[in-house]
Amino acid sequence: MDLTWLSANPGLTLLILLGLAFTLILLSKWIRYIPNNRVGVVEKLISGKGSVKTGLIALGGEAGFQPQLLRGGWHLLTPFQYRIHKMPLVTIPQGKIGYIFARDGKDLPPSQALASNAHGADFQDVVAFIQGGGEKGPQRQILREGIYAINLVQFVVLTEDRLFYLPLDPGELETFQKMSAIITERAGWRPVIIKGTDDAVGIVTVHDGPSLASGEIIASTVGEDPKQVATYHNNFQDADKFLAAGGQRGRQYQVLVEGTYYINRLFATVELIPKTVVEVGTVGVVVSYTGAIGADISGQEYRHGELVTKGSRGVWSEPLLPGKYAFNTYAGKVLMVPTTNFILKWSKGEVGSHKFDENLAEVSLITKDAFEPSLPLSVVVHIDYRKAPLVIQRFGDIKKLVEQTLDPMVSAYFKNIGQTRTLIQLIQDRSAIQEQSGTQMKEKFAQYNLELQEVLIGTPTSGAPGGQIEQILVQLRSRQIADEQVETYGRQQSAAVKERELREAEATAKQQTALTESAISIQVQSNQGKAEYAKAQQQAAQIQTLAGAEAEKVRLMGEGEAKRIKVMAEAQAEQAARVGIAQAMAIEEQVRAYGGPQFQLVQQVMSRFAEAIEKSQVDVVPKIHMGGGDKGGGSLIESLLGLLLSEKAGQLAGVVPTAPNPEAEALKASLRQNLAK
Repeated sequence: MDLTWLSANPGLTLLILLGLAFTLILLSKWIRYIPNNRVGVVEKLISGKGSVKTGLIALGGEAGFQPQLLRGGWHLLTPFQYRIHKMPLVTIPQGKIGYIFARDGKDLPPSQALASNAHGADFQDVVAFIQGGGEKGPQRQILREGIYAINLVQFVVLTEDRLFYLPLDPGELETFQKMSAIITERAGWRPVIIKGTDDAVGIVTVHDGPSLASGEIIASTVGEDPKQVATYHNNFQDADKFLAAGGQRGRQYQVLVEGTYYINRLFATVELIPKTVVEVGTVGVVVSYTGAIGADISGQEYRHGELVTKGSRGVWSEPLLPGKYAFNTYAGKVLMVPTTNFILKWSKGEVGSHKFDENLAEVSLITKDAFEPSLPLSVVVHIDYRKAPLVIQRFGDIKKLVEQTLDPMVSAYFKNIGQTRTLIQLIQDRSAIQEQSGTQMKEKFAQYNLELQEVLIGTPTSGAPGGQIEQILVQLRSRQIADEQVETYGRQQSAAVKERELREAEATAKQQTALTESAISIQVQSNQGKAEYAKAQQQAAQIQTLAGAEAEKVRLMGEGEAKRIKVMAEAQAEQAARVGIAQAMAIEEQVRAYGGPQFQLVQQVMSRFAEAIEKSQVDVVPKIHMGGGDKGGGSLIESLLGLLLSEKAGQLAGVVPTAPNPEAEALKASLRQNLAK
């Protein structure tokens, strides 16, 4: 193309350039380009229908902001009729929440804090929002993660990172900044996440909806009735359904457990509290602050309060057993009651892990002998888990029970005990007092639904070192030491005896060989003696047998001889009778011739005695002679002869002794000499 002629006609050239520029201006007003990452908010400047009469958005084609957006691409518009505001797409990052503020719509009722979205809320369709009854102001519905083409004249979108809106009034910015500050304060840019490791529950407080009835402090649970399934609020994530199901403003009885919840923090806030843990060895007695007023099931005889069923207001009759519970501590209180044995110590400075006895001290006593000791005590108590609600209803908690009831009762009991005993008796009779107190106090503890297991009594003290009690204890210790010394000396003496026996045993062991030989010798001799004894017994038996046979022989011979003599005697009796007189006369003469009748008697006896000795062959003189001294003694035979030869023989025979006869005396001497030989 030859353009040299343009250089030759500068005026024409200028005219062409001006035409091109005007054409471009017209095209720019007629054809608009919107990038794909932005939207165009259309503001209509000229309209035959006039301006918007009410609201902000021109729904009927009036002059003003139009509800429709221009999306990415080229758009043909009437020049000078429209103004296009290019705005970014609304982007909600993953795991974040966006909040909506509507500039146009119905006015909020006085009872609402947030705009209702009960009839649907498509924030990308302005016409549907307004015509569907959408309300202006902060919305109950939130934006989840994603990209949205939203008309930023009708809606203002608040996110953690930026504010999406088309500025209309400089004063609006302050309002939106205050909203952002509230949301930030409530950690509302992120969902509520309750981790399993947190071991927590979420307490929900709703800031919109009808208020609670007078006297109520907790809103009851809604949406769990089978008839209300269609309106269930999905754990407060659907605010409109929650309110439609009868939800009320305020702290909620229902809690949130582990999970992720996308909750509008302008609608409801969530406070995390620890779960209620009932440890092993305890039960949790529930005191409920909410619920219907239930009937008393404690019985007619129990006059210390009422027990109600689970879910009613008051003290629940069934305690919580060991475990973890998602319990709303704003709706009630769980009082832990130990069911294992726990020890209460009346001792200053000693406190159990349960802290029930932290205000207890030793019991001050006055003994019978006017001492004032302090008595430390330990009491082992058990509470039946089924009676735990009764204890809580009666005393409020275990610590009040201990301080207001058990402490004065136990102290008074042992003060009475102390007045009946002296200090030494109090110390020495500790075991008996302990057993007695355990038996007597069980009945008193049972009156308070408690089980007394054991009472343990410590040593009385004066509270100050070196006091009178310590002096008495020193004396008792000295006395005990003296007793122990006596026992020690006695044992030492026994030990000495044992030591001597040990030495003797050792010496015996050393001479054991000789002792064994001597013992064997003794045994041998004993056996020999037994053999000789047995032999002697046999010989004695033999002699006894022979003697018996000989005696029987003599007896038989004697009987025969006696019969023979009797016959001969009878024959000779008459002869003797005849010659008796003659012989008597002769004998009398002979006796008179020999010295008298005494001498005659001796002569006859001695004659017979000699014959008897000769027949029996008995030794006249014994082999063993036992003397009796100078004044007496001799053998039996010698004594007999002496008797016969004495004058007494005559006296025994009835013969009157005559005068001594020299011949008789000579005869006596001759007989003694023969006997001596």
